[in-house]
Amino acid sequence: MSNTPLNESAHIVVCDDEPDIRDTVAEYLGRHGYSVTTADGGPALRELIAAGRPIDVVVLDIRMPGEDGLSLTRHLRERSGIAIILLTGSAEIVDRVVGLEVGADDYVAKPVDLRELLARVRAVLRRTGGKEQRPGEQAGGRGGLQTVPFGACQLDLEVHKLFDSEGAEIAITPMEFRLLKVFAEHRGKILNRDQLLEMAHDRGWDPFDRSIDIRISRLRKKIEADPSKPEVIRTIRGVGYIYS
Repeated sequence: MSNTPLNESAHIVVCDDEPDIRDTVAEYLGRHGYSVTTADGGPALRELIAAGRPIDVVVLDIRMPGEDGLSLTRHLRERSGIAIILLTGSAEIVDRVVGLEVGADDYVAKPVDLRELLARVRAVLRRTGGKEQRPGEQAGGRGGLQTVPFGACQLDLEVHKLFDSEGAEIAITPMEFRLLKVFAEHRGKILNRDQLLEMAHDRGWDPFDRSIDIRISRLRKKIEADPSKPEVIRTIRGVGYIYS
């Protein structure tokens, strides 16, 4: 585990068991002004999280000995809103889908194109404002005026948090927040996958890209009274989705 303290404005952790990849990615991101910490596996990453230093993005390899990246993604998502970018093998389509389902924000295929990875990091930071969100934190409180109802839940646009009917925070990822915000800004309008990907994901549309469907399915489990019969974010079959 090593540190590259170059720019405190955004702290990125690179977790990969392959030293060459880990160090190359860390050096490249460091050269572009980010503060980078490396971890050689799950135990080192967990140690960094426990240390309490704010982390903005984790670049996480899926295939590692011991605890793999998917397990670590679940662990992180249960405890924080840290943005997660997975490094996946070029043929690991199933892993990418599962990674998105358990809460990853994006992925980059190996062999890693460093310029693409940098673009993904920048996109994630734009969506999150470069600030980690942790369940239980009340930065700014719930007193923001910009709240939007999603069923019995309330989305606070100022603090980037979702609350249930009792006022308890519901953990959401940066991408889930961005999707809800897009729906809030286009209430009553049908949005297709192309529009949602462009407005919320910063990724060019692929007709076979299921990431939006996966994330909306995950959001429905958090905001719908009955996720199997959604009423807040409804599917318009063959067209897209509508927030009503």
